[in-house]
Amino acid sequence: MKIAITTTAPQLQAQLDPRFGRCAYLLVVDSETMEFQAYPNPAINAPGGAGIKMAKFVSDLKPDAVISGDFGPNAAEALRSANLAMYLFGESQSVQDVIERFKTGKLTRF
Repeated sequence: MKIAITTTAPQLQAQLDPRFGRCAYLLVVDSETMEFQAYPNPAINAPGGAGIKMAKFVSDLKPDAVISGDFGPNAAEALRSANLAMYLFGESQSVQDVIERFKTGKLTRF
């Protein structure tokens, strides 16, 4: 399963970034193999509408789910329109931790 996760750096050891629209990076991780692709956020410096721009970018990558610390109302609506499941990473401390919590059903659906 492909999972998009907001992070502060382009590696699996990076801290999770609680901001969806203004996150530093997006990691798209295969939850079975842990292979990943890192993408810098193209909307990070947008003067407005960063959440919607990031939602469009994410939906074009076609992940099965998106995990972040929070989703703004406009970003959430755009992701729902793209039929993407959204989850909050909650107490997770790392990408590996959030993937494990996702696989065991311990994340809160947004």
